[in-house]
Amino acid sequence: MAGFVQSVQAQNRNVELRGELKLERITGEILLDGVLDESDWGSLQPLELTVFEPVYKGTMTEQTQIKVGYDDQYLYAAGWMYDSDPDNIRGNSMYRDSYSGDDIFAVLLDTFNDQENGLWFMTNPNGVRLDMAISNDLEGGGGGPFGRSVNSSWNTYWDVVTNRTEEGWFAEMRIPFSSLGFQDEDGAVQMGMSVYRYISRKNERHVFPDTPPDWNMAFAKPSQFIPIRLEETKSQRPLYITPYTTGGISQINDLNDAETAYVQDDDFTGDLGIDLKYNVTNNLTLDLTVNTDFAQAEADDQQVNLTRFSLFFPEKRQFFQERAGIFEFRTQGRSDRLFHTRQIGLYEGESIPIIGGTRLVGRVGSWDVGLINMQTARSSVLPSENFGVYRLRRRVFNANSYVGALVTSRLGEDGSANMVYGLDGIIRVGQREFLEMKWAQTFDDESTSNAPAENGYGRFRLERRGQNGLSYIASITWEGEEFNPGIGFVSRTNFYQPFFRLQYGWFTGNESSGIRFIRPGLLASTYFRNGDGSLETGWWRHDWDIEMMSGDTHTLEVEARYEDLLEPIEFPEGTEVPAGTYDYYAFVWQYGMRDGSLFRTDAEVIAGSFFDGWNVGVEVEPTWNVSQNLELGLAYQFNRVRFPDRNQEFYVHLARLRAQIGFTTKMSISSFLQYNTANDAVSANFRFRYNFREGNDLWLVFTEGRNMDRFRDTPALPVLESRSVLLKYTYTFIR
Repeated sequence: MAGFVQSVQAQNRNVELRGELKLERITGEILLDGVLDESDWGSLQPLELTVFEPVYKGTMTEQTQIKVGYDDQYLYAAGWMYDSDPDNIRGNSMYRDSYSGDDIFAVLLDTFNDQENGLWFMTNPNGVRLDMAISNDLEGGGGGPFGRSVNSSWNTYWDVVTNRTEEGWFAEMRIPFSSLGFQDEDGAVQMGMSVYRYISRKNERHVFPDTPPDWNMAFAKPSQFIPIRLEETKSQRPLYITPYTTGGISQINDLNDAETAYVQDDDFTGDLGIDLKYNVTNNLTLDLTVNTDFAQAEADDQQVNLTRFSLFFPEKRQFFQERAGIFEFRTQGRSDRLFHTRQIGLYEGESIPIIGGTRLVGRVGSWDVGLINMQTARSSVLPSENFGVYRLRRRVFNANSYVGALVTSRLGEDGSANMVYGLDGIIRVGQREFLEMKWAQTFDDESTSNAPAENGYGRFRLERRGQNGLSYIASITWEGEEFNPGIGFVSRTNFYQPFFRLQYGWFTGNESSGIRFIRPGLLASTYFRNGDGSLETGWWRHDWDIEMMSGDTHTLEVEARYEDLLEPIEFPEGTEVPAGTYDYYAFVWQYGMRDGSLFRTDAEVIAGSFFDGWNVGVEVEPTWNVSQNLELGLAYQFNRVRFPDRNQEFYVHLARLRAQIGFTTKMSISSFLQYNTANDAVSANFRFRYNFREGNDLWLVFTEGRNMDRFRDTPALPVLESRSVLLKYTYTFIR
């Protein structure tokens, strides 16, 4: 124990030795026009930038200058992005919140000053705003280009203007303190900061502070930010009042009571609602919503399911985005968790009316606080329900360690009830070593037992983080048969899982070789049944991650799997895998093309055995920036699965054509058309947005679903599954 305390003290001393940057105050007026000619910009000291990639501490091929200052209301940042070839500056998109391989100027802020959470503000040469929220110190891969610990659906109020000349491009960013949650002490504020410029066509990034690439995207890890200090600063606490109105028509075909035919139901809708946001303190935000509507939320991308588990779909509704990382309590894998907001107001992909709710998130002293309470209306498939989520976390020992608790409740007017409590903690026990412990228990009115052995969950995990050098994960997870978080997501129960992941990565430092980074790895994951200890699932993998100097990436995998099925699995076209034990193998190649290409693609190829048959799969996602106003994207996935011994086979095609049109940074269209042969359905989604200013939007949304094979069921399915056209207008008053 003494050694552990000494290690914690050493870490705290290391944090103190990083120093603190005292930002300079802006005394004059900054005209936000992208022309950096104000006297304050001339007097502020530029930040000392370092090349992060392609070669750490390499030579800058283009000049960059970044300055940051503040006044009583705003944090300002300016970037001088000089370029010797201005015609090849990448400004591919005019679409809000879209990253399309652009050149980037960015500011990242750890406003909690907790070295774990952050806010990410980015712009491209067209002045497009992209804002995201970081959680869990950016640990966690997958989930899009930025990783699953980055919430790209988060938005807030801020402004940016850019300007292009023959010398390059220039940006002025202004972020209101009212959009940043922070705590002041005697009028002074301390937070963490990182800034960078990214030259897309060269895969070149200039960063401050000087951060070695020991972690994936180390420049965006809050624990690596430099502490900054703002004197005589107090957050503003405005009240945002956002009424909305919607109107439109929806059509749906439902089976009649006799189940002999489908009947079309036309529903003309018109509604009013209101959202309120208020910063109760500098670091505690209250949201209230009445008659909530998410008509403008982006539709889900369809997925191909070649497993025996339910598919996971991410949250896209804005109300649930702010500080969403506070509520995170994952139980296993990338998807399973105690709390998943899509359980509120959605059922099997259909909307359930939300009467209203409240949300309180932020920090009080050393405590992270989160509260959500929502009430849904009665529907044809569910009773009226109340959803409660309550979260507390507190830092202990050092900046990257915490203990916490999460409680959820789901109570129906029909007497149904589900309650969950969870306890979790992450303790940093070394420079890169982290110990994670979790325990949870569920109580459901339909459970046959409330014994922890039946409805409990536990995990013990030791992890060494980082991409440079040795990293590993060793864990043991256990879950009872009746573990059932009513507002969570669970793929399987009744198991204990030993898991081990070992990787070793290194940077070549040899620009002439074309290879920037190499990391081989081993993975072993096994699921044993609680009852008899028999092996249910085994997964073993050897992989190589390779990153090129250009930014292209390759992953090569060889994997082996074992499945012991107690029940058959059904697949498309009447095929199934019978109950039994299966060993099978696969080879996988994944490729990601560098961001700087106007036409670029990601690709994956998989080939190997599949249960007692075999599978060949190909997935490609090309993107073409036709101009700064038009981006076209295609996602195509193909799987051919054969079971020769049973003379069965099926093909799955999933195609998605997407278009983003940015007429200006305020007016845009997003649309996609997708077709999935697994369910013989085609769907379309079209969204027009005019953003008069932040918080003041006009949306026109069209969605439609059609059945391509009407006669796969009895009675015959309708051609039109559903259709809706909705108009939504929101206006925000700031008081």
